[in-house]
Amino acid sequence: MDVTIDKNSGYCFGVEYAIQMAEDEMKESRKLYCLGDIVHNDMEVERLSNKGLVVIGRDELAQLHDCKVLIRAHGEPPETYRTAIENNIELIDASCPVVLKLQHRVKAAFDKMEKQDGQIVIYGKKGHAEVIGLTGQTLEKAIVVMEDKDLEQVDFSRPVTLFSQTTKSTKGFYSLKEKIEARIKEKRGVLNEVDFSANDSICRQVSNREPQLQRFSEENDVIIFVSGKKSSNGKALYQVCKGVNSKSYFIENEREIDSAWFEADDRVGICGATSTPMWLMEQVRDYILSLEIKQTTVG
Repeated sequence: MDVTIDKNSGYCFGVEYAIQMAEDEMKESRKLYCLGDIVHNDMEVERLSNKGLVVIGRDELAQLHDCKVLIRAHGEPPETYRTAIENNIELIDASCPVVLKLQHRVKAAFDKMEKQDGQIVIYGKKGHAEVIGLTGQTLEKAIVVMEDKDLEQVDFSRPVTLFSQTTKSTKGFYSLKEKIEARIKEKRGVLNEVDFSANDSICRQVSNREPQLQRFSEENDVIIFVSGKKSSNGKALYQVCKGVNSKSYFIENEREIDSAWFEADDRVGICGATSTPMWLMEQVRDYILSLEIKQTTVG
């Protein structure tokens, strides 16, 4: 059995940067607070927790004073920074540069839309950490759209500016764009730049993984996709694998592996989400190889 780890899988730049900042800070401090899970992977959260990273929620942030708090790659709304100033909290800001740039773009577009009685629409998951940071740039006036039914919130007689959460699929974004264009034409009879502006704000480091994973899934007999169950990016990328290779399995760690999934001469591919650490995929690889040794010994 041949087992290969996808070289394109694992942390994106933003997540890798945030974890490195956390580890560097914890070398000097016994305790570092983190606003929300630093990454949507319970195994990595547990590893960093053992080093002194304490995960808190926004309600707990308001109760803290005179300490250090890490802002993860997803970014934060303006109110978080205001709370930090009021409570003398030192922020270790690990916001992804791609997300920060998008926040500035959303804020500028919102100011423009306010003057035109327009609306900001964000293609993303309501309640997702990044989306909370984006809607915070609009005084919580942005409309978050994930499914067709969410479009009922939009007034198509008024101007619309569309953005996307950076980790959403390009296919989903352009499908939504076409639906909004159709609704505006239906409502107003025409479509122009004043009526609608669509901004593809998806991170290409993330979106490029879809075609890469399709090729990887075609090249292997069995795909083991490693991801935290809370990762929306993981769920989306797993479906990419499953769409190409029916023998694709979603696991959180090696304990969920079933040896019945494999044949002795299989080519096994291991891949993961942008929130999946390489050490975890290597752990999964070593476990699968140990199964092969057991099978060989029995034979």
